Amino acid sequence: MSAKAAATPIQNHALSHADVDADPKTLDIIDKHAKYTLTTYGRPPVVFTHGKGSYLYDVGHREYLDFTAGIAVNALGHSDPEVARVLFDQAKQVVHLSNLYYNVPAGELAEQLIEATRASGGFQASKIFFSNSGTEANEGALKFARKVAKMTAKPGQENNKFGVVSFKNGFHGRSMGALSATPNPKYQKPFLPLVPGFTHAPYDDVEAVDQYVTDETCAVIVEPVQGEGGINVASEAFLKKLRTRCDEVGAMLIFDEIQCGLGRTGKLWAHQNFSADCAPDMLTMAKPLANGFPIGAIMITDKVAEKIVIGDHGTTFGGNPLGCAVASSVFRRISTPEFLDNVRKNGDHFREQLESISSPLVKEVRAKGMILGLEFKVDPAPLVNLARERGLLIITAANNTVRFVPALNISKAEIDQGVAILKRAIEAFEDKTMNVEA
Repeated sequence: MSAKAAATPIQNHALSHADVDADPKTLDIIDKHAKYTLTTYGRPPVVFTHGKGSYLYDVGHREYLDFTAGIAVNALGHSDPEVARVLFDQAKQVVHLSNLYYNVPAGELAEQLIEATRASGGFQASKIFFSNSGTEANEGALKFARKVAKMTAKPGQENNKFGVVSFKNGFHGRSMGALSATPNPKYQKPFLPLVPGFTHAPYDDVEAVDQYVTDETCAVIVEPVQGEGGINVASEAFLKKLRTRCDEVGAMLIFDEIQCGLGRTGKLWAHQNFSADCAPDMLTMAKPLANGFPIGAIMITDKVAEKIVIGDHGTTFGGNPLGCAVASSVFRRISTPEFLDNVRKNGDHFREQLESISSPLVKEVRAKGMILGLEFKVDPAPLVNLARERGLLIITAANNTVRFVPALNISKAEIDQGVAILKRAIEAFEDKTMNVEA
């Protein structure tokens, strides 16, 4: 350590939730996980047992304010009473049937999604295919796009029109097709070679679109607001250009709204923050649809639906009565104008609170509704631990960004409480970073 660093005292920022003070049972539970489960995530030494609203509680009953919501999943917070009631009531009737048979909740949910989307304008949704997750939804959408391309390609081009364009800093999942559309070496390199035909264009670059989207392209998949990529909001000009270019070359435009859709931006769908000229051919959804119960879906136009026939795709669990019943209840609540207006207002308040942070380490705030990013000039990974040990749960994203995706019904008071904790954690982060640099 330099003389300057030695002379600079590090402030003693009190830790209310220090890892070393965790309940002794915590390590026993973690040891059991390590013994029997495959380790694919780096986790902190904390075990949560229950939650309520925007708060989680660990084994020792310590309370944490949750700005992650299961990575943008728990739209209505933890332990929502109505979600619990619907789960209980439907489980008493029937949980699973398979897609060999019809069930009531799946039909009702499909009607809700289609009619609400049509009523909100732009995207002329026609049909739904239910899956179990966002990755599965993206895989299905890519598969549909390749079939549509084969059936609509010019004579002689049927076998060449299979290219898929995705975008840098995008994230679409971890299975092989979705991973091929996720241009992050950290995720891709261990599993090369990937699915052929994928190219990765610069995000929000209108001028580059024609170069990447060609006559051999069958699909373009894009997030209107990138989540894991660092909270990057597309411009209307970019999405319009994608729509126009896809029409020119006969490619399907897929909007991945798994993280940014279903009310997260204060609109039902993120692309509805732009003009109707930006509507997709397919839209994928998942995360908040059932507030944590696994479900995903692909919503498509007639242009796609008329090309997909019996046997083209399938799923064992997708569209099960239990998941659809919960999703129907959740969607009914998060799709109301009053709920979405509150998301916008509280999202604006959250952004203002983040912009009030004064730190030499902060670069900028990016946000759309209740999906917010705070970019730093250095890697903010240590801040996650510093915040957690003060009772606030946050997560990082690409490009030195901390991502905030809390429950959509979080209150202004809870936002203020969380930002106050965040500011204290940033002060500790400054001390730690400045002393190391010195």
